[in-house]
Amino acid sequence: MGKFSMQLDMHRLQKSYSISDLRHEFSVTLRALRFYESLDLLHPIRHEGKTTRIYSRRDRARLKLILFGKRVGFSLSEIKAMIDLYDIDKGKTQRRVLLEKFREQTLLLEQQLSVQLNALEELKEEYKTIERMER
Repeated sequence: MGKFSMQLDMHRLQKSYSISDLRHEFSVTLRALRFYESLDLLHPIRHEGKTTRIYSRRDRARLKLILFGKRVGFSLSEIKAMIDLYDIDKGKTQRRVLLEKFREQTLLLEQQLSVQLNALEELKEEYKTIERMER
C-alpha cells in the first residue's frame, strides 16, 4: 500500500476533522466550507467560547456527496434535499432516491454530451472548410 493510500485510509478512520483537514482532503476553500455550513449542509460542533469547528465522519460524508453532486450538475438545494433524506430511516429512503436521481442525471448528462459531441464535429468540419479556403 502506498503512502498516499495509507494517508487516505487513516483519514477515513478519524472520528473528527478540523476545517483544515477537510479543506486539504477535498481541495475546497474555507469559505466554501463555511458557506455549506450556512446552508445547513454541514453541522460542525463548536465548543462554547471557541471558534474552532470540529467536523464528524457524517460531515465528511456529506461534503463528499456535496462536491460529487455539484460536479455532476445538481443544485445545492437538490443536494440538501437528498442529504436530508438520510434521517428518515437511516439511509434506506435516501439510497432509493439517490438511485433515481443519479439515473435521471446520468441520462441528462449523456444527452448533453451527445449534443456537445455533435457541436464539436460541426465545428471541426467548419474549421476544415475555412482552412481549405485559405489555401
